[in-house]
Amino acid sequence: MSKRQNFPGTSPFEAVIGFSRAVRVGQHVMVSGTGPVGCDDADVAGQADQCLTIIAGALKEAGASFEQVVRTRIYLTRAEDWEAVGRVHGKFFGIVRPAATMVVVAALLDPRWRVEIEADAIVPE
Repeated sequence: MSKRQNFPGTSPFEAVIGFSRAVRVGQHVMVSGTGPVGCDDADVAGQADQCLTIIAGALKEAGASFEQVVRTRIYLTRAEDWEAVGRVHGKFFGIVRPAATMVVVAALLDPRWRVEIEADAIVPE
């Protein structure tokens, strides 16, 4: 079995919930659902940008990059935000074009958050 590596982030919820920002097992890197920590009151595009910026740091720490992302999941609290968030996602992934899912949920952990994003990557050997 491949060695497991946990990569902590700066979320105030990590210790309480018991999760890591990212986990790498072999070639696979999974980045947890990432809220816009630090940009909690920004508009939804700014929040999405912050989520993806945090994800970029987690990927880098785990030895991966956006070019290796194969799936993203986007959680929105307002359906009408899909296009603004989609455009930000496209800015980061326009060339890579991972498999992506966008769903609308009732709420996120912080009531100011309108978007949360997670990502999975596969790093070449």
